[in-house]
Amino acid sequence: MKIKPQHIAGQALAYTAFAVVIAYFSASPSYIHHPPDAALLKLSLTHAGQRVDDCKERTAEELAKVAPNMRTKQSCGRERNAVTLEMDIDGKPVYRHTAKPAGLSGDGRSRFYDSREIPAGRHVIRARMRDGNNPDVFDYDSEIVVDLKPRQVFVVDFDEEDKKLSFK
Repeated sequence: MKIKPQHIAGQALAYTAFAVVIAYFSASPSYIHHPPDAALLKLSLTHAGQRVDDCKERTAEELAKVAPNMRTKQSCGRERNAVTLEMDIDGKPVYRHTAKPAGLSGDGRSRFYDSREIPAGRHVIRARMRDGNNPDVFDYDSEIVVDLKPRQVFVVDFDEEDKKLSFK
């Protein structure tokens, strides 16, 4: 079978058109990932809420009924509370979310993520988190006054060691 010259020319034209399209989209349209005059505020944390029920002390009779490898003095339920997280910037609410605990038994961590651009400059950022049994009380409440620079990334997290909301 002989290859015809018009087939070769058509194939070359198709490859050239494809290469031009790829070259165009590799440089255009221009994409600005982060505006030059804004900062980026990220909220990224996971936290396990408090247990729904308190642990119970087992009596000697209850311990005797349990298999030897399961004999612990306390009996604790696995289920944890949902965690509520709120964040305000300059006194205005910008984030409100309640996350249920992960896992089949509801015993995992609750996850939060939010990313937003805010104008560079001085801001008051306040974060509150509720993980306990009282729906009217925030267990953790932190506030910071920060002077954000253009293109700065500022993160709100939870420090498990110190048991407080942290700002980085």
